[in-house]
Amino acid sequence: MGKLLLLDIDGTLLNSKKELPASALEALQKARENGHELAIATGRAPFMITDLREKLDIHTFITFNGQYIVHDDRVIHTEALDSELLEKVVLFAEERDHPLVFMNSKKMISSIDYHPDIDESLKSLKFPHPETERNFHLDNDIYQSLVFCTEEEEAQYHEKFKEFSFVRWHRVSCDILPKGGSKASGIEKLIASTGHTIEDTIAFGDGLNDLQMMQVAGYSVALDNGHPETKKVASHVTAHVDEDGLAKAFAHLGLI
Repeated sequence: MGKLLLLDIDGTLLNSKKELPASALEALQKARENGHELAIATGRAPFMITDLREKLDIHTFITFNGQYIVHDDRVIHTEALDSELLEKVVLFAEERDHPLVFMNSKKMISSIDYHPDIDESLKSLKFPHPETERNFHLDNDIYQSLVFCTEEEEAQYHEKFKEFSFVRWHRVSCDILPKGGSKASGIEKLIASTGHTIEDTIAFGDGLNDLQMMQVAGYSVALDNGHPETKKVASHVTAHVDEDGLAKAFAHLGLI
């Protein structure tokens, strides 16, 4: 059996221009021809990766950092945030003028009409400012929420809401996840469906939300553009994403 390759998107598959390098596309196609299975492991929502999945012909993915998992186009695991607890976070954030964005598998909704921090961080993913619905989280399963605050302001959320994890992905934004929710826990649920063992998995990533995934996977590769903590735990550090890092890693590992 080939390896299960778990691929982060931003800074791993996509370069700093949010484009898929030609070298990465070629390496992925060759790896598949060589019998390896491709899967995406991302903090993004399913609706945010549709075009990329179609381009790469990938039907297995861990999204929302482990909260929504699909194998061969079949949903195999979902875990929504507790809506009552999320409402407490919303009230706490509103007192501090920190807006939120709520996401399910189909769309994202903002708690307020417009905020420059929402605009800035979502533009970095090439997404527009979402529509507004203050109580969207009370009527829908929310698999991930974003709270918009600085790193200094983030500490109070860790202190106040220990049932959730707050993982920073942008200068002004944190993912809100259930405690224990991560790409790592997602891998363990996914391999139960794919038939791989943990030793068969190779994780590729760059961000703080990839840390646990790298510690759990059989082997891990960090891109040189990655967070220092992520590079520290990786089995191998490859070149920068803008310098064909992914393709070089595939060659180094003998996947292609």
